Amino acid sequence: MERAAQQAVPLGQMEVFQALQRLHMTIFSQSVSPCGKFLAAGNNYGQIAIFSLSAALSSEAKEESKKPMVTFQAHDGPVYSMVSTDRHLLSAGDGEVKAWLWAEILKKGCKELWRRQPPYRTSLEVPEINALLLVPKENLLILAGGDCQLHAMDLETGTFMWALRGHTDYIHCLALRERSPEVLSGGEDGAVRLWDLRTAKEVQTIEVYKHEECSRPHNGRWIGCLATDSDWMVCGGGPALTLWHLRSSTPTTVFPMRAPQKHVTFYQDLVLTAAGNSCRVDVFTNLGYRAFSLSF
Repeated sequence: MERAAQQAVPLGQMEVFQALQRLHMTIFSQSVSPCGKFLAAGNNYGQIAIFSLSAALSSEAKEESKKPMVTFQAHDGPVYSMVSTDRHLLSAGDGEVKAWLWAEILKKGCKELWRRQPPYRTSLEVPEINALLLVPKENLLILAGGDCQLHAMDLETGTFMWALRGHTDYIHCLALRERSPEVLSGGEDGAVRLWDLRTAKEVQTIEVYKHEECSRPHNGRWIGCLATDSDWMVCGGGPALTLWHLRSSTPTTVFPMRAPQKHVTFYQDLVLTAAGNSCRVDVFTNLGYRAFSLSF
């Protein structure tokens, strides 16, 4: 008994801190690199981790392949949203957006390029920016969050052009239907709203929580994550993570995940990544089967 006690080595303070940090971690945001080989994930501690998707999806992948290549401190508070341009990774937290060069990140040189803040009603108002969305044809960045509005920023000049109003509570997520062109937004009010960018008007509303297949009243009605592949949409939050056919506004697949999800991303044709209240990013390879998980 004494010999066993002597051999036991207690964890150091750093190991204890890291274990507690992972236990209480929430992944709020994800973004795939322009080349499609890397995945950035942002957490509630303001950190961004970069994973190699090509290495993790390889037939020869090892556990080490599912760990971050690089992790850096991007914001003082949570990284609520991220999106990638041809060259930049854009991240947002409380009230502002920051830009980083992908080329420098992959070299482990993580230096902020610029930051912008939408025009809020008062100088004291600093609502979180929960969602970022690129509209490449218009060279616009759309931001949405705690002020219940969608703000459009010209990426060339950095100026804010217009705002869309319709949600009655916080907006959590955005997605783009490029063919339409339409923007989808989901929020605390339980609705997914479709906006026509040509007219700047709302054209469709799907109240997800009213559908029995995906309703989970004990979790609430809020929509926390949203992604679209033109004719299809995946969304979840209070309601279960579900695949929808947009034209018919009908749910087709409910994913087997109990916890509410904070972010979901389509990757190529059949790969879906989802993340929420843990340090893991779950990867589905046939829109129904969880193949493996990435971890901070």
